[in-house]
Amino acid sequence: MPCIEEECKTELHLVLYYTFFLFFFVKFEPHCFAMCHLLSYDAEFKTNTFHPSLIDSKPLCSVMGSSSVSETQNIQEVSGKFVPNEHDALQRHVAFFDRNHDGIVYPWETFLGFRAIGCGLLLSSFSAIFINFGLSRQTRPGKSFSLLFPIEVRNIHKAKHGSDSGVYDSEGRFVPCKFEEIFIKHAHTNPNALTSNELNGLLKANREPNDRRGWLAAWTEWKILYLLCKDKHGLLHKETIRAVYDGSLFERMEKERSAAAAKKKDIV
Repeated sequence: MPCIEEECKTELHLVLYYTFFLFFFVKFEPHCFAMCHLLSYDAEFKTNTFHPSLIDSKPLCSVMGSSSVSETQNIQEVSGKFVPNEHDALQRHVAFFDRNHDGIVYPWETFLGFRAIGCGLLLSSFSAIFINFGLSRQTRPGKSFSLLFPIEVRNIHKAKHGSDSGVYDSEGRFVPCKFEEIFIKHAHTNPNALTSNELNGLLKANREPNDRRGWLAAWTEWKILYLLCKDKHGLLHKETIRAVYDGSLFERMEKERSAAAAKKKDIV
């Protein structure tokens, strides 16, 4: 899955500027962690490929994990370190940016997280400011405003937007049958991928009445994903989309970048 091709450079710059413009008017959503990491590939990582073997693709028509958020909050610390709920895909997305594992993501940690997966200084800085500004209040219900804009990882499900696919439930857990529905209902050209028109159909089908904020958030997320990760035939593959939903790419991207940097250092 070549996420960034040479001929897409101009398009990517336009998407970046357009996306940042939209973020002034629409608050960041939890999925933006998943989206923004796709903008992170430096030139030396353009040929990175995603291996489907990293994902358990077994379809299940039930919520992945049965423990509720309230039931697991009291067991989310091990040796003083916050541990994301293994059944909460949104927590796993955001926990990567919790660099000191205290359950709270501050803007400087968001910055370091984006740098760790290959983002440039400018994108990392913008991401840190806008993501934390947009999500902090929603993940800290009942607490006073903080100029540090902390994001509480355990409450990331409270910032979930409408007009989405339903692949995340109200507690942030991954719902396999909803994921499979995306392709059953919309993947007509290839059963394991979406074309641009099929993606438009998915977005239209998911729209909730008078939910312009949700429409815009979903459109931005999916369109950036499609632009960056479609193959040469214009297909956005199932394995790629699953990787975005289950948060499996972050650790892998950091490890690949670290390994490449170490190899480059050894050569020098």
